[in-house]
Amino acid sequence: MAIYTKVDTHEAKSILENFNLGELKKIQGIKKGIENTNYLLITTTGKFILTLFEKRVKTKELPFFMNLMLSLNDRKILCPKPIKNKNKKTLFQIKNRQAAICSFVYGKEKTNHTLSECRLIGKNIAKLHMVGRKIKLHRVNNLSIKSWIALNQSIKTKANKKIPNIYGFINTLLLDLKKKWPSQLPTGIIHGDLFPDNIFFNKTKFAGFIDFYFSCSDFLIYDIAICINAMCFNKKIKFNKLKANALLKGYSSQRKISKKEFTALPQLLLGASIRFFLTRLHDSINRQKSAIVKVKNPKEFLKRIQFYINTNSVNKLFY
Repeated sequence: MAIYTKVDTHEAKSILENFNLGELKKIQGIKKGIENTNYLLITTTGKFILTLFEKRVKTKELPFFMNLMLSLNDRKILCPKPIKNKNKKTLFQIKNRQAAICSFVYGKEKTNHTLSECRLIGKNIAKLHMVGRKIKLHRVNNLSIKSWIALNQSIKTKANKKIPNIYGFINTLLLDLKKKWPSQLPTGIIHGDLFPDNIFFNKTKFAGFIDFYFSCSDFLIYDIAICINAMCFNKKIKFNKLKANALLKGYSSQRKISKKEFTALPQLLLGASIRFFLTRLHDSINRQKSAIVKVKNPKEFLKRIQFYINTNSVNKLFY
């Protein structure tokens, strides 16, 4: 979440005229995140999130995200629910942007999870995956391993100026990883961005997942790899084996992880690290100067990459 496109009070009131959400009391920009413009709308009936879709989100894919969140809500998965306007539509246009209003998830992110919370997160990811496999929706992951070599190439010159020789280092890793990338693992709809700022708690109670705009069809265990990378390293990038095991234990309590999935984890963890390193590096190079957004540090994931290069077996990671 971030602010790329400004929406004022008058414009927000105009939007709400097409919804049955009461009258606007306050509009507040949300600075966290990097992909879309987000505002908190406080009305006479409650709190809602207004999202204007920017950058990577393709207009033709927006119905997938809306239908996914509606379907997940119907199946009792805790997440934002797109609100239909008076014309029964979830999507509308403002300032040449597609936009939507979703329900507010009452809770907040945690930056340092207990082992109990890690188990709870794993448990709820598994529930999300099992429900997702029953939903007849499909979206290709446009940030899968197939895209990473091209992404690395697209920022080659500027990337090398920021971090000397980084293009060649990443390219060599990717060519090797492509040969080792697993196949025929259980697939389904994944969240695709399971970072702490997208996982909400209300005190110690799990409150829900937010920000489904990277959701796609991919290996289920890849979602866990993303989450381990996001949650199981401290600020000094030291791996927390206890948290990783707690996350896996919680997940396994709802959905069994196959031996093949478990064996593939080192490659998926490295791959997920490269994916977020490249997208963060790309965003830091191509930052929109007028945007109100905090660019995330790609070097945090470069350190994860180096960790996985030196720790390339399941036994070293989880036992």
